[in-house]
Amino acid sequence: MNGAQAETAVEILSPRDVPLGGPRAMTVRRTLPQRERSLIGAWCFADHYGPDDVSETGGMDVAPHPHIGLQTVSWLFSGEIEHRDSLGTHAYVRPGELNLMTSGHGISHSEVSTERTTVLHGVQLWVVLPERDRGAAPAFEHYAPRPVPLGGGTARVFLGALAGDASPVATFTPLLGAELTLDPGATVTLAVDPAYEHGLLVDSGDIETAGTRLSPSELGYLAPGGDELTLTNHSDAPARAVLLGGPPLGERIIMWWNFIGRTSEEIVQARADWENGSRFGEVTGYHGDRLPAPQLPNVPLKPRGSAR
Repeated sequence: MNGAQAETAVEILSPRDVPLGGPRAMTVRRTLPQRERSLIGAWCFADHYGPDDVSETGGMDVAPHPHIGLQTVSWLFSGEIEHRDSLGTHAYVRPGELNLMTSGHGISHSEVSTERTTVLHGVQLWVVLPERDRGAAPAFEHYAPRPVPLGGGTARVFLGALAGDASPVATFTPLLGAELTLDPGATVTLAVDPAYEHGLLVDSGDIETAGTRLSPSELGYLAPGGDELTLTNHSDAPARAVLLGGPPLGERIIMWWNFIGRTSEEIVQARADWENGSRFGEVTGYHGDRLPAPQLPNVPLKPRGSAR
């Protein structure tokens, strides 16, 4: 970055397998949060899944569940997911199209891969709502960004600005979210905001940045400070990655189950509200029971910041 990219250490966050969705769980690869790093900007959660043959895995079936204090960012490479929420939204997540749901004080939703899906492949991301906005009204937004040529690849900018393109979707903190594809053997240099920290989640290919090679499903973290990001695809096939960014949030959060709060008491109350059927509304059209909340630990939950 800015001639100093090679001097910038890339912190590699390796994925761990996690079941998603209760009794009908599918397995996802989670790179954020980790013990070493809870946040990249306001990005606090990154699940990467597929490509899964749904005839063998059963696909995605996440029953109605609640959220507070965050936004969900759904992005697919292949397949289709049906989204229903307590606002009455009935929408579909399709490849190359952003679905952004703001939970604010409380929302619930379900996610189910459709019968038209043969291969399910994508990412599910969360963004922390900052202290001043975490009680915002729940909302849902859809956006289909155009592909932008990079001279060796393409970008689809779904949040923020990159490569001369900007998403019209408003965010509560400055954010960058983009799908990048690199041609075989290509090197691409992108101008980035030096105030941002960045995370590069590799989906396919062998991508090098700042002198470090990242393999599929690894997330490379780069600290703020540079104004360029150079990526090289060392594979003989197209490579794909998701680039995330934002200025350090500077807030400590508690992240438990599907909730983001600031105090243990707030999380306890949210769980109680979900269990007693208040606050989060109803998801109509889902055939099955909603997800029960897990048991809380016997000790108070403690807030965490960007790193351990």
